[in-house]
Amino acid sequence: MTTHNTYSQEQDSLVLIKTEYGNIKIKLYGDTPGHRDNFLKLVREGFYKDQIFHRVIKNFMIQGGDPKSLASADSTASDNNMADYTIPAEIVFPKHFNKRGALAAARTGNEVNPEKASSASQFYIVVGKSYSEKEINKIETERIERRTQSLYNDLQSENKAKIKEYYSSGDRDGLAAFRQGLYAQAVETAKTDSTLVFTPEQRLAYTKEGGAMHLDNEYTVFGEVIEGIDAVMKIQSVKTDKKDRPETDIKMDIVVISQ
Repeated sequence: MTTHNTYSQEQDSLVLIKTEYGNIKIKLYGDTPGHRDNFLKLVREGFYKDQIFHRVIKNFMIQGGDPKSLASADSTASDNNMADYTIPAEIVFPKHFNKRGALAAARTGNEVNPEKASSASQFYIVVGKSYSEKEINKIETERIERRTQSLYNDLQSENKAKIKEYYSSGDRDGLAAFRQGLYAQAVETAKTDSTLVFTPEQRLAYTKEGGAMHLDNEYTVFGEVIEGIDAVMKIQSVKTDKKDRPETDIKMDIVVISQ
């Protein structure tokens, strides 16, 4: 099954998630139109009526939209895409990231889903944790170092013949200089990768409100909570079983406010 974009322009839309813990007003981003339009379609069809938040992890996120989770408390369907279609990834990073209150699409793992296609119906809302500036600086440095090493390894593989020549000739100094040049090239390339460096907006959000930065650039973030974050915080604190399912079902209904 494929989805059809109802709106050609990049306009935001508003929906309201109704729960017993309060209402959560969500803005759906216009620059992720495939996810926006699919979500609005499901809402208009009444898909989310009496659906539940089947996976809740304190200081991480709340997840819902899996119809199989209604069948049994022992369901493990939270890891499965229950619809007969997926949504192509629309990862707009670093503009949209996993700050507290971010709405994102769940998906299956990279090993079976390297394209990072989204579940047709399952979504999560981020709670996450707050980070200090020191922690963010450390993470940023580690990101750049990992990327640099990966690039350097790739460059060495691409230049195997040249490296072999240096070994064969016994020119150790030449080999060292050549490798230094490759590493310098890797460093410069890594520095230009904007996905590795925290933007001012990310720094502010992750230090002041919190989030789940390890999910960044991996899942499609297609909206955010603009009112009702207190309801999200209440839901993330409920008692859950060892499979992270709330002991008492938390039902939802979702309505469109503007589209």
